[in-house]
Amino acid sequence: MWTRLRSIWTIPDLRKKILFTIGMLLIFRVVANVPVPGIDAKTLSSFLSQKGGSLNQLFGLLDIFSGGSLQKNFSVLAMGVYPYITATIVMQLLQPIIPKLDALAREGESGQNRIAQITRYITVPLALLQAFGQMALLVNIGAIQQSQFNLFDGNAFLPTVSTLITLTAGTMFLVWLGELITENGIGNGISIIIFANILVAFPQLIGSALVSSSSTGGGASNGALLQIVFLGLLGLAMIFAMVCVYQAQRRVPVQYPTKRRFLSGVRSGQQTTYIPLQVNSAGMIPIIFAQSILLLPTVISNYLAYSSKKGLSDFFSNIKQFLDPSQTQYWVIFGVLVAAFTFFYATVIWQQQNMAENLQKQGAYIPGIRPGLPTNVYLEKILWRVTLGGALFLGVVSIVPVFFGSNQNLANSLQAASLLIIVGVAMDTMKQIEAQMVMRNYSGFLD
Repeated sequence: MWTRLRSIWTIPDLRKKILFTIGMLLIFRVVANVPVPGIDAKTLSSFLSQKGGSLNQLFGLLDIFSGGSLQKNFSVLAMGVYPYITATIVMQLLQPIIPKLDALAREGESGQNRIAQITRYITVPLALLQAFGQMALLVNIGAIQQSQFNLFDGNAFLPTVSTLITLTAGTMFLVWLGELITENGIGNGISIIIFANILVAFPQLIGSALVSSSSTGGGASNGALLQIVFLGLLGLAMIFAMVCVYQAQRRVPVQYPTKRRFLSGVRSGQQTTYIPLQVNSAGMIPIIFAQSILLLPTVISNYLAYSSKKGLSDFFSNIKQFLDPSQTQYWVIFGVLVAAFTFFYATVIWQQQNMAENLQKQGAYIPGIRPGLPTNVYLEKILWRVTLGGALFLGVVSIVPVFFGSNQNLANSLQAASLLIIVGVAMDTMKQIEAQMVMRNYSGFLD
């Protein structure tokens, strides 16, 4: 293990990529401590720390992508890369609907570069909308004074516009930083940034859990230490299960026609390979979808808190109370939505691949299955069966925080979205390092 770690530094190109990635992450963490001008970060942090229920879930979700930059010091990176992730998901969902986007996706590298450019363009208005909505929500709940953010007040107009531009620029800075890491570093830059955000927040969450558990004594009590140990063991068990599910796949055998030239002439043959159908092809996207939908009534009810339409405000307030995270029904609905979105997202991604059509064009076939429509039906049945296991798994791990309802810090530490990101990014990065070492005739890091 240590020999392979040392061998990484003997490869100049790989060493430069790793050092470049670390350097970009250091720059990111420095900028994450630059506060938004005109906002009292200490008052905001104190106010949000006292909030509970759905609002805590909302700001906790946003903090996953900002590394605590929202609730800790409200820095210029308070929105993180969430608008970019939203834009990416929107583009993926629009590809089967808009023929031009679908055609771009089939053009290879040039088409993918064009789609990436369109995604960045979409990120800018989405970041502005999220910045406005986030700030308006903070004003409505009393975390920020109206004198600090109000588009319709002449005295606060310029500070408001400045805040919106600052938050949007922070998001685009992270997108640019992520693309630099992707091009010149190791791993997917955006994923690496989210990964770093989560790891930065973990020590603080564990420390807060230890302090809150021992608040009745004069130090860390035995109960607090046991709780931390149990948290660590449960977290390791969840990570182990996620790694198994992340790597699990159903391999469908496929035969391709081949031609080989010999001295006696050209001979035709068959080459057997396989189609890997992932058990969890959706990753952590279904969890984000489900959380966003369940948090929508909370956001709307806070916007309508001072509305003259009393009936509409009461309606969303009742839904907000019904979907409070302290209630059992919230977690039941949450788990069901996660499982449903897993099927939905896996189906959308599968339809974009047109696997049966591509196999038929290449003259390939699945043994015992006719090409064309029968192949598509056969592959879809297998996809639904393997996705069922992934959907049930995500649904179960997503409701783990319900068992720590009395300790919000422990619940935040075991959020399925955070652990899935950690597992996925770590494994993808290690695979890239593995490929770099194998290319240079070194033994694999994971061997």
